[in-house]
Amino acid sequence: MNDNYHVFSDGRIERQDDTVRVVTDDGEKKYLPVENAEAIFLHGQIEYNTRFVSFLNQEGVAVHVFGWHDHYAGSIMPKRGQTSGQTIVDQVRAYDDPSHRLELAKAFVDGSIHNMRSNVTYYDGRGYDFEHVLEELEDARASLNGMGTIDETMGVEARARKAYYSTFDEILPEGFVFGGRQYNPPNNEVNSLISFGNSLVYANVVSAIRATALDPTVSYLHEPGERRYSLALDIADLFKPLLADRVIFRLVNRGQLTTDDFEADMNSCLLNEGGRKTYSKAYEETLDETIDHPDLGKKVSYQYLLRVEAYKLKKHLLTGEEYVPFRRWW
Repeated sequence: MNDNYHVFSDGRIERQDDTVRVVTDDGEKKYLPVENAEAIFLHGQIEYNTRFVSFLNQEGVAVHVFGWHDHYAGSIMPKRGQTSGQTIVDQVRAYDDPSHRLELAKAFVDGSIHNMRSNVTYYDGRGYDFEHVLEELEDARASLNGMGTIDETMGVEARARKAYYSTFDEILPEGFVFGGRQYNPPNNEVNSLISFGNSLVYANVVSAIRATALDPTVSYLHEPGERRYSLALDIADLFKPLLADRVIFRLVNRGQLTTDDFEADMNSCLLNEGGRKTYSKAYEETLDETIDHPDLGKKVSYQYLLRVEAYKLKKHLLTGEEYVPFRRWW
């Protein structure tokens, strides 16, 4: 099992012999063993130097940096675990082939809708009546076959996500009002949680893709663009309901996160440091959860599943074997 470490303190992070040391502004020292680490997430105002970056590159550990409003700001990635010119060529060919690209885009949306539907199914009948939402999600999924463009396919995903998000105000307790998706910046507690959780999923997927020979900037559902790993957006959509949203429901409904864990700033609402620590801890625990994988014939963690998903896509591009996105069955 590879570990992720989250650093919230202000100060500096540095190499100390064969490990990493965090020195906070008030002089406290904390050591992070990196021999089994996958990534370090920097949330605080923290300094680092090239010696630290070189050491993590040597150890194959990524650094994911979160900036103002705790938005994902970027990553410092280690050298590739694998390199393959043929993989990059086939990846770009699939993007340049309109029918192939559309096939993959539909697969990502199909898997994303299925996993949203899994969450709604879980709550349907547990004191809630979400039959109408389940029907909307199934209708959206069925309509994918008739979509002829990427824009139409993204429109189906947006329609499904709107129906899915309509359940949040009922699932979450009084005091947590969603009212629809708002970001840049999030305008309330629920939107703040979604934004923070989604950014963690995205960063973890970036690390998973890096372990393969895939280029994280060449994508199929989301348009490749500057300053983002758009393939991570494609794959992250599959796992947001299963990782980010499940953590939100669990923490808020159990009272482990309350409105006291947020702070308002102008037109934004953000998790405070205590709230981010609580969410990150529960998120990492969810990443470590294991499920029976029907194809692998063994229990695997969600963190491992992210890497499996990237390898499945790579295998499809190289061999033509059908790409079937991960679908969670409760």
